[in-house]
Amino acid sequence: MAHPWWPTALLALVLFGDALMSIRPPAFIRKCLDGVGFPRDWWWVLVVVKLLATAGLLAGLKYPGIGFATNVAVIAYFLCASYAHYRARFLKQEFWLNCLGMLGLSVAVLVYCYLI
Repeated sequence: MAHPWWPTALLALVLFGDALMSIRPPAFIRKCLDGVGFPRDWWWVLVVVKLLATAGLLAGLKYPGIGFATNVAVIAYFLCASYAHYRARFLKQEFWLNCLGMLGLSVAVLVYCYLI
């Protein structure tokens, strides 16, 4: 179980907000996805993944192990996104703020809530 619970809830809230924004992506998200060459026909998948991650993190507040596993999966997601940025050589502000910011938040929540 996450202890304390609020960082996991915060990460879930941020991912939920990210999912909502990804439904009709603002310019900075479009620029990010286009910059790494992610096909527009597949953008909907990111919304689903982020909503499932939100649900997993929230379920993990009640059911042991689910939150930890979901948090690890969120880290894997943002590691893959970081690699996509690196591979596409799209290392602009969107990469540093959006991608690495979310990776940092996800790692911080995992360490603070589950590993300390």
